[in-house]
Amino acid sequence: MLAARLIADQGIHVEGINFYTGFCVEGHTHAIRNQHRAKPKRNNALWVAERLNIKLHIIDVIEQYKDVVINPKHGYGANMNPCLGCKSFMVGKARQWMEQNGFDFIITGEVIGQRPKSQRRDTMPVVARESGAFDRLLRPLCARLLPPTLPEREGWVNREKLLRMNGRSRKPQMALAKQFGFRDYAQPAGGCCFLTDKRYSHKLADLWQSRGEKRYDLDDIMLLKVGRHLRPRANFKLIVGRDDGENNFLHGYRRQYVHMFPTSHKGPLVLVNGTADASDLQLAARLTARFSQGKEDEEVTVAVCNTEGGQQLVAVRPMSPAEIPGDWYL
Repeated sequence: MLAARLIADQGIHVEGINFYTGFCVEGHTHAIRNQHRAKPKRNNALWVAERLNIKLHIIDVIEQYKDVVINPKHGYGANMNPCLGCKSFMVGKARQWMEQNGFDFIITGEVIGQRPKSQRRDTMPVVARESGAFDRLLRPLCARLLPPTLPEREGWVNREKLLRMNGRSRKPQMALAKQFGFRDYAQPAGGCCFLTDKRYSHKLADLWQSRGEKRYDLDDIMLLKVGRHLRPRANFKLIVGRDDGENNFLHGYRRQYVHMFPTSHKGPLVLVNGTADASDLQLAARLTARFSQGKEDEEVTVAVCNTEGGQQLVAVRPMSPAEIPGDWYL
């Protein structure tokens, strides 16, 4: 947002590109869970484009992005985030779009030292090189700490009006946002990618381990964002809705998974992900009862439903917390 404004203020036409990978946080979890109902439901990229009065192009890269996640050229960050490879991938896609649409250079909001993997002085040239953007990649917020790029050398951009930001603190950016009159922007110190989240990354690693290979589709990564995940046995796991919003979302998968819900008490919708026999389903029903309002009762009735719409009612004793090992929770 700040980088685009700095360049637009020099009279240069700017358009935005937002890449959708499937791992984006905003616009999904916040829209589903009841606890987030008070928060504005907005796509921050669209919101930024509106504030800047620029055109925004949202590009679906879900399939192309899989190789970045599964085979990260530069490894992962603290979790399953392939940050350096991700940055090179997206700038590379931006370069392709730039060339196809007659634009001259690319700008990003990167700042030297802001991120420990992708925004270091020694890794920034890697992004420029691997993306194929080379010196058509301009970082306006820290440009004066870097060698002049083509737009600066050619005089398309006035280098003296660019900035020298560096380091982890976002205070200089926040001060500039205040100067520009930007308010209610997304929190400035974190990304919007689930791959940076420890719990989500653990669930993704569990998914790959259960399949014996690294692969995923869009439904897989969407379901990893929702519910409480438990793996009581190696051959199956449960996805437990935590509120009505998540139950409604999981309901959309009832034709793809065996699922269950309590009928004698209010409680969650639970998907059974994997291959479960009668003993597994009995265990799953007891866990479903545990997360219902009948968890303190002697017996809860649970409906066990197959993907064809068939339903069987079973009466079970809810599991106690002591019966649920901590390593069942993903």
